[in-house]
Amino acid sequence: MSSTEDRRFEVLRAIVADYVATKEPIGSKTLVERHNLGVSSATIRNDMAVLEAEGYITQPHTSSGRIPTDKGYRQFVDRIAEVKPLSAAERRAIMEFLESGVDLDDVLRRGVRLLAQLTRQVAVVQYPTVSASTVRHIEVVALNPARLLLVVITDTGRVDQRLVELGALVDDDDLAALRAMLGTAMDGKRLAIASAAVAELPERAPQQLRDVLIRVSTVLVETLVEHPEERLVLGGTANLTRNAADFGLPGSLRSVLEALEEQVIVLKLLAATQPPGTVTVRIGEETQVEQIRGTSVVSTAYGTSGAILGGMGVLGPTRMDYPGTIASVAAVARYIGEVLAER
Repeated sequence: MSSTEDRRFEVLRAIVADYVATKEPIGSKTLVERHNLGVSSATIRNDMAVLEAEGYITQPHTSSGRIPTDKGYRQFVDRIAEVKPLSAAERRAIMEFLESGVDLDDVLRRGVRLLAQLTRQVAVVQYPTVSASTVRHIEVVALNPARLLLVVITDTGRVDQRLVELGALVDDDDLAALRAMLGTAMDGKRLAIASAAVAELPERAPQQLRDVLIRVSTVLVETLVEHPEERLVLGGTANLTRNAADFGLPGSLRSVLEALEEQVIVLKLLAATQPPGTVTVRIGEETQVEQIRGTSVVSTAYGTSGAILGGMGVLGPTRMDYPGTIASVAAVARYIGEVLAER
């Protein structure tokens, strides 16, 4: 790349940085005063004219400065040479906060809250998908001879508890047989496979356990089948309202909020994330979703031992701190994976 192109990128970088910080269009005089670009104001004005002609910046109002376009943000993100790393204190604080989570639900809720605070955007975490989760253990606890507590623990740390009214009394021998059958059908199996195996148990059960197993299997299948409405955790939605002006036309913010309620839209964006450690940035129309065309989505995957469990990221206006946001998304995803791997 030529020195002229490098200089123009530095001008673009300066415009992006100042606009993100001030929310105000940036003029050539401001660039000269704030940045040591090593050239005259006339050269900077010429560079800005070229950047505007090429679609990297635009003039929102007559006689005003310039602001980055989606194309300009994309060029900036693609050429980020160094993402600002989090400090040792920040990394330690993140890890300690996440490790305090009592179970998967708590860890994910903490992760969303933390990511929203770090980025000042809307944070989203996807629950581990059925295809990725395995039953670590099924525990059967007799609360009384006619009522059981079923506890399903997955390798991602999720714990589901369900009560089952048996409609009949079971003795210790029947309870032991029930535990053995459920353990054989479920332990160490992916949730979808475990669900199918449990559904078949009543057909093979001894006569005295058949009715009991029908009740138990009905509850377990409902527990093991993924519920789309529970697949996302959102946090920091109020952050959008603090930046309402960034969404331009009246109604744009409402459109974004409505899209967040339609979780399938967000799930589609998270499903396309790269492997853990790789952060994807979609700017404006790159999201390919009309309702959120005025936003950017910064996302990655989290997982344990090389297995991807789900996606996570943030959504906010295109005017965002991309280096800081990328660093925060990557860090929280990495530490969520480490916390879940230890459980």
